[in-house]
Amino acid sequence: MEFKIEHTWNGFSVSHDPVTIRLAPANAGLFMDVTAPFYNDPPAPPSDPGKPFNGLWDYEVVEAFFLNGQTEQYLEVELCPHGQYLILLLCGRRKILKQELPLKFEVSRTSAQWNGRAHLPWSYLPPATDQFNAFAIHGSGVARTYEALYCVPQHEMQKDQQPDFHRLEYFKCFDLKTLMGEGWKQPVSVFWAP
Repeated sequence: MEFKIEHTWNGFSVSHDPVTIRLAPANAGLFMDVTAPFYNDPPAPPSDPGKPFNGLWDYEVVEAFFLNGQTEQYLEVELCPHGQYLILLLCGRRKILKQELPLKFEVSRTSAQWNGRAHLPWSYLPPATDQFNAFAIHGSGVARTYEALYCVPQHEMQKDQQPDFHRLEYFKCFDLKTLMGEGWKQPVSVFWAP
């Protein structure tokens, strides 16, 4: 399963090779592979690679959101080209249930591109995940750029509207059975128990 982020959050085409996210079956979860341009802007967060970093959204990052559209339970995965990551489990828009969970994440980069691979355990995905969106952020100050797989349509833009990746109404249908097979059932998770 492959997704390309080809637009800014407000619907304009990006002017570079698009960020690509690939999802593939893994042992007890999913692999999330990222290929993205490397800007090194902003510079690396003040944290060791391979560790969670709260506030990673203020740096260069690629994000994926896995949502149960009925319950508004969702997993937010943030990956940074410098090796930091952030996992958030949310129950309702912006309502954090768990944060800074551990993640197996490897990254490599050249001066122009970075590649990352994260292993997402099934326990992190909300039950009956059925919607998805993905985002990429880079740049500093007025050059800060926000990109979205499924963006806000331009005809719905409001004056002075700012990027908001938690606009769940713009997420689109996502069927894990397409990836895992028709007979597959999502494992039950202790994190999402009522």
